[in-house]
Amino acid sequence: MPSLFPMQFKMDGPALFDFCVLAACWVGFGVILAIGKRGAAKTDAKRSPISQLGFALQILGYLICFAFPRPDLSPILPMPKVIEVLLSATIAAIGVVSICICYTAARALGKQWALVARVVEGHELITEGPYSHVRNPIYLAMFGMLVATGLALSRWQALLAAILVFLIGNEIRISSEEKLLRETFGPKFDEYASRVPAVFPRLF
Repeated sequence: MPSLFPMQFKMDGPALFDFCVLAACWVGFGVILAIGKRGAAKTDAKRSPISQLGFALQILGYLICFAFPRPDLSPILPMPKVIEVLLSATIAAIGVVSICICYTAARALGKQWALVARVVEGHELITEGPYSHVRNPIYLAMFGMLVATGLALSRWQALLAAILVFLIGNEIRISSEEKLLRETFGPKFDEYASRVPAVFPRLF
């Protein structure tokens, strides 16, 4: 009976587990984005086109991960089997947590959700839910999906390159978006930014 996967993509237990979990996470990620776009406001008061460059670089980071897969989806580095199993569980956890963050953040944004930095009519500064921990939880979720995907599929060199490209795009999007928010909310946003980190939550 022929294999369901090409010879170069035969997977052992941990690799197959991560493949299935991440496939489900990517489907969930796409559904969240589609629903968010459908419920988003159709017009905006201000928009920052430069954020499109940042978004393109984030997507390029993902493409780098997918473009350089490891043979047989073997561990990203040589390691004992027990460490491989622990890494597999960590990868799955990162993917699931990332989707949960993305979902709760998209719900909190409601009609203000957008792929491009913008301010809509009646825009409110969201500081509750995941936004009480980081100012850009969706970007944190996107980064989590990048790391989980890279650890599961990519060569380590490709993952490092993807992270670098993604973070550059991330910085462009955050800068353009927060410029609009500062123009809109002034000291209120400055106070929020002074106590809540941009992307990665404080551990202490």
